[in-house]
Amino acid sequence: MKNVAVVGASGAVGERMIRLLEERNFPISAIQFLASPRSAGKTVTFRGESHTVRPISKEAFRGVDIVLSSTPGGVSREWSPIAAAAGAVVVDNSSAFRMDPDVPLVVPEVNPQDVAKNKGIIANPNCSTIQMVVALKPLHDAARVLRVVVSTYQSASGAGQKGIDEFEDQTRAWGRGEPIPAPAKFAHPIFNNCLPQIDDFLPNGFTKEEMKMVNETRKIMGDDSIDVCPTCVRVPVAYSHSESILVETARPLSAEEALALWREAPGVTVVDDPSQLQYPLAASAEGRDDVFVGRIRNDLKNPNALLFWCVSDNLRKGAATNAVQIAEELLKLEPARA
Repeated sequence: MKNVAVVGASGAVGERMIRLLEERNFPISAIQFLASPRSAGKTVTFRGESHTVRPISKEAFRGVDIVLSSTPGGVSREWSPIAAAAGAVVVDNSSAFRMDPDVPLVVPEVNPQDVAKNKGIIANPNCSTIQMVVALKPLHDAARVLRVVVSTYQSASGAGQKGIDEFEDQTRAWGRGEPIPAPAKFAHPIFNNCLPQIDDFLPNGFTKEEMKMVNETRKIMGDDSIDVCPTCVRVPVAYSHSESILVETARPLSAEEALALWREAPGVTVVDDPSQLQYPLAASAEGRDDVFVGRIRNDLKNPNALLFWCVSDNLRKGAATNAVQIAEELLKLEPARA
């Protein structure tokens, strides 16, 4: 039984972390819910009891074993080291520590062994990276992934509650025949639109989101030679990210062999029956924890290339579920580390 703290408890990911701790019956002796002073005072329900959200403070981490944190990077950089210094292991969902060489970046279906390397902080990867590496892992083990070309179709909820609100407000306005409200969270209206920009642009022409996929994939897979070529797009969907992926491997890998590998892979569900129009859908993935793959086919000319469609709920497996799974991996370690 562990003492647990959820930081960012009032946010979209924090709320799902709380629900997942209930759903997965995580062994908890005591729990507290923390957030910024602006959100403190709100109440959350956990296992039938009402709890008041408290402001983040140094004292709040005393006696805490595991912290599940989902806050902006600046907040994480300030408070996650403080929680770790107090003796907790922090599972941090922000981008603050992902590329820190001393901080493990973990997807339990891919590199659970890295949990044991923690020095008090474990980073939860970016949502678009998580679902992709879960799908790539069995292919990499069987045929070694050399190159990945990926285009993402990322939902509005990937931008947090403000992204959801903006999408819903614009959709409702259209439904009432009113002018679409001006965008605030996104650079352009998200309703009835596709935005080929997620996060800021970098000097190399890629966005920060795209470079997260490049760098995080290599770190999680433990292979800096993997060439990742991403284009990240925000689409007018509330929940679940979709990805079109072309993967090149060191040896030929048939669609049939890939299907067999995925059917045995943890965390992957195959939905691939074109004759019945069955393939992964964002709407079907919502509220579920698996990574769904379908539309699996070999490249027309390159025998070492395979194409597929990949979908997952970005707030669950892409964030909250992965974080709770990391916490479950911590439970498997000796008590002194967990």
